[in-house]
Amino acid sequence: MARVYVSGIIDAPVDKVWAFARDFNGHGEWHPLIAESVIEDGRPSDQVGCIRNFNLTNGSNLREQLLSFSDLDRSFTYNILVSPMPIQNYVATFHCLPLTEGNQTFVEWYANFDVSEEHEARIRHQVGRDTFAAGIKALDAAVKKR
Repeated sequence: MARVYVSGIIDAPVDKVWAFARDFNGHGEWHPLIAESVIEDGRPSDQVGCIRNFNLTNGSNLREQLLSFSDLDRSFTYNILVSPMPIQNYVATFHCLPLTEGNQTFVEWYANFDVSEEHEARIRHQVGRDTFAAGIKALDAAVKKR
């Protein structure tokens, strides 16, 4: 099983960051890879079990299901149902924590998944750098603009 872990600091209070990031379908507003996203069946984006169906800027389509959600812990966990990537058993968590010094936010985003050895390096980079790291950086910029 492969594991990817990325973290970063956003120079804004945790409540401001979480208010922006908590929308499971909101990644289309701030993530550079997302072209469009909808929650299937009109369900609320914070309802466990809801499925976001989205297209990437390269035309690929993914479907992800919200497995857990907590405003108290400022985190959510989801899995991939459909992906163009050669992966299986993908489960990821997005989590915001307050930094008490400087009133900043520590963001961690991590995933575990199965991938063949031949694809592992490429997929680790795609998930870690292109998705998680780029997403945290873009979220930082979006929160500052709000």
